[in-house]
Amino acid sequence: MSTTPVRRLTVAQALVRFLSVQYTERDGVRQRLIAGTWGIFGHGNVAGLGQALLEAGEDAMPFHQGRNEQAMVHAAVGYARQLNRLSAQAITTSIGPGATNLVTGAALATINRLPVLLLPGDYFATRTADPLLQQLEHPVEADLSVNDTLRPVSRYFDRVTRPEALIPSALNAVRVLTDPVETGAVTLSLPQDVQAEAYDWPEEFFAERVWHVRRPAPDPYELAEAVRAIRAAGRPLIVAGGGIHHSQAEEALKSLVDATGIPVASTQAGKGSLRHDHPADLGGIGHTGTAVSDDLARTADLVIGVGTRYTDFTTASNTLFQNPGVRFLNLNIAAFDAHKLAARTLVCDARAGLTALTEALSGHRVNSAYEAEYGVGKERWEQVVDAALSASDENVVPTQTQVLGALDSVVGDDDVIINAAGSLPGDLHKLWRARSPRQYHLEYGYSCMGYEIPAGIGVQQAAPDTPVWSLVGDGTYLMMPTEIVTAVQEGLPVNLVLIQNHGYASIGGLSESVGGERFGTPYRYRAADGTFTGAPLPVDLAANAASLGMDVLRAKTVGELRTALATARASDRPTCVYVETDPTPTAPPAEAWWDVPVAETATRESAVQAREEYERQVADRRRHL
Repeated sequence: MSTTPVRRLTVAQALVRFLSVQYTERDGVRQRLIAGTWGIFGHGNVAGLGQALLEAGEDAMPFHQGRNEQAMVHAAVGYARQLNRLSAQAITTSIGPGATNLVTGAALATINRLPVLLLPGDYFATRTADPLLQQLEHPVEADLSVNDTLRPVSRYFDRVTRPEALIPSALNAVRVLTDPVETGAVTLSLPQDVQAEAYDWPEEFFAERVWHVRRPAPDPYELAEAVRAIRAAGRPLIVAGGGIHHSQAEEALKSLVDATGIPVASTQAGKGSLRHDHPADLGGIGHTGTAVSDDLARTADLVIGVGTRYTDFTTASNTLFQNPGVRFLNLNIAAFDAHKLAARTLVCDARAGLTALTEALSGHRVNSAYEAEYGVGKERWEQVVDAALSASDENVVPTQTQVLGALDSVVGDDDVIINAAGSLPGDLHKLWRARSPRQYHLEYGYSCMGYEIPAGIGVQQAAPDTPVWSLVGDGTYLMMPTEIVTAVQEGLPVNLVLIQNHGYASIGGLSESVGGERFGTPYRYRAADGTFTGAPLPVDLAANAASLGMDVLRAKTVGELRTALATARASDRPTCVYVETDPTPTAPPAEAWWDVPVAETATRESAVQAREEYERQVADRRRHL
């Protein structure tokens, strides 16, 4: 007879207890893995996880009340990114729409390689009541539930249909959450009857566990080959991706660049890897990149990707790297990403790999003429930035880039700027001068409208003494303003910069460029011909934000905007700065192409001309083999 000590708990109680004693450790620093749980309760989780969280108490598992399930995931993602993926949050939902609302957030987390634990309720495992309210009845797959929509967007998925199955499932979930290669959304689908079922759990299940987050060193052969390639290159260029931030490798990158003079261009996720005023920092790269970055990319003979996925925005849809002899060297903790573009690989942790490269390249430096060339290009681009951000008259209605200029004049080095979708990501990538590693927070892996406000809450939870700014246009605001209520409830002083430009401005511009004539993108009344070209809609988004509990400051001019932003930054309450912008384009044009296919046949002249331009651009696309 076994004498192993046991504890009788429900499945939900056991899971909460287990999660409360899981920790990560890296570089000798330990922190809780699951620092809190977000939830909206319904019949799929109220009697299970809801009761378990109540019984556990705030010390064991802090609880955060959400308003929208997708938004809860966004908040958890913002939290995890701010803390370098070493601490995360869980989300519990009811069955049915509560669970399926998680799908977009899960996709965002997995695409961006950011950990989040999803705990949706599910149908009765015993099927004693069948069908349930909100149950999907599949005619040939009786075990299928709507939660299966989470399978393709999760890095690990399990349906816990028996109490004892929780033990391996929970351990595997934490293994994936803490693995820097595998991490993303993890889903444990929890049938509501199983959540409430009691079981005698071995006490060892509730022992504290510390999961070491490894820093794998580079393979000696791969390192030697990488060093050989760098020493042979005449025009090397580093592409800094988000992996540098996740690894906290910013200082290691700086040491390599200081020693070798190799310039750095950044992806959306990697911006801030070097401070903006470092001589080798060239700003963004790709379709939304700077002129100096993209000019160097076209002539680079060795592109050194560090922690990047090489999305089509970064590669300008494979038209950017035009040197006939260009080769790629990819330093990435994930072999999957390291092998992209037929690259020479250095599969290791970013900090470990950059440190090893710096030591192995001792005495090597790029040609002084190359340094002078990119120095001149950087100086020329800074003049472009100055012109876009500045306003000669404080009494004019600001353009969107002048809004960024006003914000730049107010923020401190450690403020966090959050954005995800619309025309702002392009302006920010080109123009924002990142002053610290975590200041520039762009979710551009999934570019999900509605991310910014809940992510601001997550970042504020992770860094409570840091000013946080969520930048949104009217289109994004209308997607998901609900978590303003959460910020007010929790007393989180998130700052919202709400820019009113009466429609989907970004997609409107894209539509125009591909022959779509901005169809369906303005927020206007219908005209007599049925198109959305009438007067602007009489919406008052500032009043809406105020109705949800925010302090609201309205600004009509550049001067009023700067004053409002300073007031918001000094406030200890959630504050919205509302500004209607001058639509006059003041952002510099795209310096590289982006492939959005254009109709091959059309009768409208705009589409015919757009197709001609498309065929000219697509001719430059190449496969790097």
